[in-house]
Amino acid sequence: MTSKKIAIIPGDGIGIDVTREAVKVLQCLSDLKEINVTWREFDYGAEKYLASGITLPDEEIENFRTNYDAIFVGAVGDPRVPDMTHARDILLGMRFKLDLYINYRPVRLMDERLCPLKNKKVEDVQFTVFRENTEGLYAGTGGILKKGTPDEVAIQTSINTRKGVERIIRAAFEYARERRRRLVTLGDKANAMPHAGALWRRAFAAVGSEFPEIERNAVYADALALDLVLHPAKYDVIVAPNLFGDILSDLAAALVGGLGLAPSASLHPGRAALFEPVHGSAPDLAGTGRANPLAAILTAALLLEHLGAGGAARGVERAVAGALARGATTPDLGGTLSCAEVGDVIAAELADCMQQAGAVGGDGIQREA
Repeated sequence: MTSKKIAIIPGDGIGIDVTREAVKVLQCLSDLKEINVTWREFDYGAEKYLASGITLPDEEIENFRTNYDAIFVGAVGDPRVPDMTHARDILLGMRFKLDLYINYRPVRLMDERLCPLKNKKVEDVQFTVFRENTEGLYAGTGGILKKGTPDEVAIQTSINTRKGVERIIRAAFEYARERRRRLVTLGDKANAMPHAGALWRRAFAAVGSEFPEIERNAVYADALALDLVLHPAKYDVIVAPNLFGDILSDLAAALVGGLGLAPSASLHPGRAALFEPVHGSAPDLAGTGRANPLAAILTAALLLEHLGAGGAARGVERAVAGALARGATTPDLGGTLSCAEVGDVIAAELADCMQQAGAVGGDGIQREA
């Protein structure tokens, strides 16, 4: 197996804490000699920005594009940078400049006790959200007129291109075909946004017709949010514009236990991919040991799967499920362990899982100097 390279940006606040535990999992896999990956940490975040004014230079993004297979970001955001300049430049900079148009959010209930809905089993909450990641209302177009006056006008424009809409819809259908899922659902607001909505619905019908074995359904995003709470088992794959996908995927995270269990990936097939837990940097919790590292660890599993190490990824997921079943969690999930102690539990559980599985490979992970 060819060696793969990961760039790691721990970021700010609890990003540093949870990334340390994700790296602990990689180190465990290194000791078990499961895959062939090297990684290097980069110190981009609030501290660097406040000291030097540097956020994430274009040449570093080009370095990631050229020399790395994946980027892992812990979390960024710091109250000392109230306009979040560095966070936007780091996250949105990589998403847009690397053209990572797929935001991939698997929603998997791993323990039914964590679901806030009544009488839901693990199999009732198992779907995936594909959020368009480079267009829509997040494209940064618009402006402000007469700022600070009673006549102030703020305009934010939603950008939707046929190319951008078709490719995210196609990614959702291709995923459904590969995973043998029966239904792809579009979440939009074609009733209130008829121009963008018409483009999305036409593209959804056109691309969907290429996948006759897969059912398709278009639902207004607000109605979809309601139905996800009432009937989550109806859904397999959801595709949505940037803003609606952002909202729906966070609502979906609540169904499985919260953002502390929500991994994500930003993808463009054939290019360096970005992986990040979707929770914030929570500066008030940084260094207290109270941060939940499971979203970061599950994000590391997504990264491993992306790099072709599916066996190792499944091992990480089984280790997390085992810890949840035993209540070996941080207080936000009802446990009593610290962030580092949860990482230790996952590493030990992972070692047991992989050894019981008979070991997947003998490639080895080594840290990059």
